[in-house]
Formats: sequence, structure tokens, C-alpha cells
Amino acid sequence: MRIAFTKMHGAGNDVIVFDAPTAAQLPSPAQFRALGDRRTGIGFDQAMVLMPPRAAGTATYYRIFNADGGEVEQCGNGARCVAALLRARGAPAEFTMDSAGGRVFARVLAPDRVSIDMGVPDFAPATLPFITPAAAATYQLALDGDTVEFGAVSMGNPHVVLRVADVAAAPVERLGRALQARPEFPRQVNVGFMQVVDAAHIRLRVYERGVGETLACGTGACAAVAHGRQLGLLGPAVEVHVPGGRLGVNWQGAGQPVWLTGPAEVAFRGEVEI
Repeated sequence: MRIAFTKMHGAGNDVIVFDAPTAAQLPSPAQFRALGDRRTGIGFDQAMVLMPPRAAGTATYYRIFNADGGEVEQCGNGARCVAALLRARGAPAEFTMDSAGGRVFARVLAPDRVSIDMGVPDFAPATLPFITPAAAATYQLALDGDTVEFGAVSMGNPHVVLRVADVAAAPVERLGRALQARPEFPRQVNVGFMQVVDAAHIRLRVYERGVGETLACGTGACAAVAHGRQLGLLGPAVEVHVPGGRLGVNWQGAGQPVWLTGPAEVAFRGEVEI
């Protein structure tokens, strides 16, 4: 089976985007892992598979597969890349897409810059899922002899956010792996490390499920700002500095959707036989 793909990235969070084969099955988890290998494959954090719309008024239904072959619910930077690609194919400047993580409204501001409505943050533990006695603004777990404090929020996929004094010195891989392995997160979890610079700026690193640390995480940026707002530390418009660049997050508060804005760029196009 030959697949024509577009390699894209949003602030360094790299994805491949391709149309679902019409006469064949999707790649298997093993095939996705092979494609995602950065030495012997194409290399990517996520694969975004475009499918025919499943609901009236939507432009596409997309599925998301991490580099480890596992399917996940949502990817903010990947969704922005999909929107930019659909716009280049002739879609209007504003349209709605659909996914396992819910519908996403996209606004293409320029060929390489996209804003998307990521929906309303959900702090209910069951939505992640996160097994805990009751909902709270912050939670604590014992990890490797230390007590770790974090917030938990769903952006269509599960996130926890830890406040740190300096993201550069944060033990991202060690704590990221440890939190993902906890039984309280039966579907694992994306782990964000947030340094609050001021009310309008944060620095962020994210350890993602099925990938490891990435250069950027769109839903992670939204989750971090939502948690920071929940704690009263951030204003409604926040610039998020990630290792791969900058993302803009705007959240007016409870009951309102989070808007994610940033680059969506094409790296190259190609074909691969699997």
C-alpha cells in the first residue's frame, strides 16, 4: 500500500497528514511505529488521518495516531496543521472539523497560521479519566519519595500540569514517565511542566503519551493556561513559550472555549510504501 503524505509541524510538534486509503485498511500499530521512527521511517510525533465527514457541516473527520502506534483523542497542533492543509486544498477560511476528541472550529488566518477553538476545559476527574476521591484545583501524589502537586484537566485528551520554578531544570522525563505509569490514570496522561513568568507569559515543556517530550503540545498549552487561570495566576491571553517556538492561548474563563493560535507549516511532501 502506497501512501501520499504531507509532513507538517506546529512550533516543532511534527505530524504527517494523509487521506485514509479508500480500498485498504489503515496502517497497523506496528506500521505506524515504523513510519514514526526518526532514523528508518519518516519521523513524527503524530499521524493525522483524514477521513470523510461523519456529520453534516464538518469538513473532515480526523483520527490521530501517536508515534508508538496508539490512537489518541486530540492533538491541537496537528488539528491546526490539518486546517492549514484543507485551506490549501480549497476549504474556506473558517470551517469545522470533527475527531474522537470532539469538534474543532478552525480559522485560517494565513497560509501558515491558524486559530482553533479547542472547546471548554473540563476539570472533572472522570473525563481524563483520573481516579481520585473528589475534584479539586490541585492534587498530590507520592512519586519516588517526593510529593508532587498538579492540576488535572481534559482538553478532549487527558492532561496534568505541574508548576515548576524553572522548566529548564524540571525532571520532565523522570516525572513524566512516573505519572503516566500511575494506576490513577488508567489511560495514561500527558504531563505538562509550567513556569509562570507573569500573567501573560508562561514557559512549558510537555511529556506526551506514546511520544515522550515534544517540542510543542497544543492541547498541553491550553491545559496549562486553563490550570493557571484556575489558580488565579494568569490572564485571559497568554503567550506560551515551548521548546519549538511560541503559541498563543486565549481563555476568557469558566464555560468559555479555549482558542489556540500558532504556526502550521509544511516541511515536505512525499510517498511511502508500507
